[in-house]
Amino acid sequence: MKALKYLNKYFLKYKYRLLIGLFITFCSKYLALQIPQLISKSLDASQDYKNGLVTDLTVVKADLLNNILLIVGAALLSGFFTFIMRQTIIVTSRLIEFDLKNEIYQQYQRLSLNFYKKNKTGDLMNRISEDVSKVRMYFGPAIMYSMNMLVLFIVAIVKMYNIDVTLTNYTLLPLPVLSVSIYVLSRIINKRSTVVQQYLSKLTANAQETFSGISILKSYGIERNAMAEFGSLSVTAKEKNINLFKAQALFFPLMILLIGLSNILVIYIGGLRYIAGEITIGVIAEFIMYVNMLTWPVAVVGWVTSIVQQAEASQERINEFLKHKPEIKNLVATPSQIKGDIEFKDVTFTYDDTNITALKNLSFTLKQGETLAILGNTGSGKSTILNLIARLYDTDSGEVLIDGKNIKDLNLDDIRQNIGFVPQEAFLFSDTIKNNIKFGDNNASDEKIEQAAKNAYIHHNIIDFNEGYNTYVGERGVTLSGGQKQRISIARALIKDPKILILDDCLSAVDTETEETILNNLHTVSHNKTTLIVSHRVSSVKNADKIIVIENGTIVQQGTHNQLVNKIGYYKELYEQQLLEKEL
Repeated sequence: MKALKYLNKYFLKYKYRLLIGLFITFCSKYLALQIPQLISKSLDASQDYKNGLVTDLTVVKADLLNNILLIVGAALLSGFFTFIMRQTIIVTSRLIEFDLKNEIYQQYQRLSLNFYKKNKTGDLMNRISEDVSKVRMYFGPAIMYSMNMLVLFIVAIVKMYNIDVTLTNYTLLPLPVLSVSIYVLSRIINKRSTVVQQYLSKLTANAQETFSGISILKSYGIERNAMAEFGSLSVTAKEKNINLFKAQALFFPLMILLIGLSNILVIYIGGLRYIAGEITIGVIAEFIMYVNMLTWPVAVVGWVTSIVQQAEASQERINEFLKHKPEIKNLVATPSQIKGDIEFKDVTFTYDDTNITALKNLSFTLKQGETLAILGNTGSGKSTILNLIARLYDTDSGEVLIDGKNIKDLNLDDIRQNIGFVPQEAFLFSDTIKNNIKFGDNNASDEKIEQAAKNAYIHHNIIDFNEGYNTYVGERGVTLSGGQKQRISIARALIKDPKILILDDCLSAVDTETEETILNNLHTVSHNKTTLIVSHRVSSVKNADKIIVIENGTIVQQGTHNQLVNKIGYYKELYEQQLLEKEL
């Protein structure tokens, strides 16, 4: 149970609730265990009357009636305390589940992009849902039934020893076999539970990827292949589950067998001692009731053990991510004022997942309010520059400076709050267009939302939709065209009114006329903003204050449009090629 030690902090947080639950459990079981004693007294009273030891029938009837009332009262009170016990412990488990899910989600938020490139979305989802549910069972039913079993065992065995030591010893004889069986089976269950959770993650990841890429599957006509792959995973997962439940299935028959053996011993040994006059018939009945009252708690040992082992396996998977140290950390707690000066000093950066060096000793400066355009072939390192400015990654060597300070010496939250980022692949949430734009400013008025949409040249499209700004865009904006998604993303960045505006090839899906309108609007609204534009079109960058051309992570050309168009190189070739395409 090493992995479950991580959860001890929650035991401390909710210790009073759990202690109250333990006290209520003790009350419930103590009352329940009074019933066999009352039945024993009733049987002995009847036996005494039959044997002539008691001659007054009225007294016997009064004792029996009194015992019946006490039995009913004890049963009702025990049931009431059991209800309170469930409310206390199960509710506590739900509170812990809530806390743990929030802790995992917050950790997911802290982890860097590099982490998400190495882990599948389906696996992340499974750990925060299925694995946490398994852990909740450890805090809820497992603890509740364990308390129930321990209290019942302790109180019942103490009572049994007080009545007859010899009969109690014979009754408890099967318990060592029970202990060894639990130890062996629990180890098997732990291993098999881990494998089951791993395959559940694979199934979730496969389904998530399939549904996200359903349009590709249909357009290529490979639905059968996808079904076959999912079917193969499902069969393997089924077999792993069957193996797990085969081990779990041994518990209940084994427990019932051992309880049945205890009953046989009570009847046989108790019968011999009754014949010898050492105990009464009521004692035998009382012991049989104790043994059968212990049947469910003992039988549930297997189930509880299974729950604990599955929780252990799930928590171990959760701990892998909770103990993962974020690569990008906010090293400054005090607020940082961001103006917008940017400088790269001999920056080198290599992606550790591909070992590709994206930037090599790259340097440039950009003053507040200026516009920098970045051009280059695919894979030249353009987007990497933008990611480093937003500190989505840290450099291997060299420095990224904002306002003359190393980016690591500035408050990370303040940096990102002052950046409006429009990514290369526009991402929209499954919500209304209004809320997607408001993502940049949650308190924005309707007028501000519309103005941002007008600046992004999307307002006229939105008002043509049946629901206007309240139109739901579907998952990842699937109901919109590529150009519409890009322009809504631009509106989301503009409404934020950032100090630094980053546009990563975000006009690739619009026509040249729309592009020119958007660029004119951007020139107006970004007057005091430091702007970085990545593009493959000269028309998008010709008005920038500075233009740099990147090749294999280094700057091969830099200057203004007028300077570069008169120099032999990538920029002039691209300009002439696109000019020719426009004329054609």
